[in-house]
Amino acid sequence: MAFINYSSREINCKIVYYGPGLCGKTTNLQYIYNKTMPDAKGKMISLATETDRTLFFDFLPLALGEIRGFKTRFHLYTVPGQVFYDASRKLILKGVDGVVFVADSQIERMEANMESMENLRYNLQEQGYDLDKLPHVIQYNKRDLPNIADVAEMRALLNPNGVPDFEAVCPTGQGVFDTLKAVAKLVLNELKKGS
Repeated sequence: MAFINYSSREINCKIVYYGPGLCGKTTNLQYIYNKTMPDAKGKMISLATETDRTLFFDFLPLALGEIRGFKTRFHLYTVPGQVFYDASRKLILKGVDGVVFVADSQIERMEANMESMENLRYNLQEQGYDLDKLPHVIQYNKRDLPNIADVAEMRALLNPNGVPDFEAVCPTGQGVFDTLKAVAKLVLNELKKGS
């Protein structure tokens, strides 16, 4: 879980954005990165294929407050959406403190959303995590497109436990920071319990 660096007095937390291919994981991080003050962020590292999909991860340290005199730094990652990169997904989930599941709101993507959620649960279980006990939120992205599923229907399929969820349109920023703040708050609450 969280890594504590006593010499720099920092607590480093890892948040992973997970979801099917082309659902908006990378767009979330790009929007956050572009709207964050330069002194509050590190360098974004993006590795992509020629089709512009995320291959490994985007990395974004983000300072967000203090706990007992330690600065809290969040490292944001995306996983590749394509199933054939499953080994990379598992590697990126190692040491995770919180998860944002990004769902594509288009009706024709519901099956891909459900498969990706199932894959998330499986990959976490393989590493000894239980999604139901891990801080996580759900984002229903692409709410501006035609032919989208009803939020209530998406909740029934993807959020039966009622974790915090948000509607989003990532390119405009709608719901992006609400999603990040919610998962960060859940992660910080978990850290405070353990301190």
